[in-house]
Amino acid sequence: MVPVKVLSYNIRSMRDDTAALARIITACAPDLVLVQEAPRFFRWRKKLARLASASDLVVLTGGGTAAGPAILCNLRATVERTEDVLLPLTPGQHRRGFATAVVDIAGARLGVLSCHLSLQKDERHDQAGALLDRLAGMGVEHAVAGGDLNEGPTGRAFRRVATGLQDCWATSPQGGEHTWTRTEPHQRIDAIFATKGIEVLGCGVPLDLPGITRTDLRAATDHLPVLATLAVPAN
Repeated sequence: MVPVKVLSYNIRSMRDDTAALARIITACAPDLVLVQEAPRFFRWRKKLARLASASDLVVLTGGGTAAGPAILCNLRATVERTEDVLLPLTPGQHRRGFATAVVDIAGARLGVLSCHLSLQKDERHDQAGALLDRLAGMGVEHAVAGGDLNEGPTGRAFRRVATGLQDCWATSPQGGEHTWTRTEPHQRIDAIFATKGIEVLGCGVPLDLPGITRTDLRAATDHLPVLATLAVPAN
């Protein structure tokens, strides 16, 4: 089994304290970062690359080309392929998409997907199905998906994803549960999921990790991050 750390984080287009954001990501020491609300407009590539560099990571895929979701990684990850997927546009709603990749980390081949689901409940439910279909079509035995689902575990979209995958926090809670809001967290609308066969060693908001302060968590963005420590079977 290969240890892999996955962080999911809605960074609100880097409109807040980017130094605090980089400190939090660095303290988590992730192999993969599933980003939501990456910069999408003017010089978005440079902004995302600057955050990756400040966090000792590189940009793997996504951002403007995926309508917001992105994936960052460290140098443990060898990239097999990437694909940014734009989902059908519903009039009056924001465009949504998936950032996806297949990577090899120390001999473990892993599909990766970052998502930010709709604010509209029916569209969100359809996107949850598209997420599961996308993972199933990646041609990998093991995969992780994470992001901002815009609803909690009792919602239809969340339950649809959790029926097909392991909800990592529910499987092995570690740290805080709620991710929204940053000042008065009371909802778990951000989550990481894993396919069966991946062992979840712990998952939650990294409140007590060395190098992470409550001040930085409140300053970095409007969501709290989710960190999962996984053990992925080697090839």
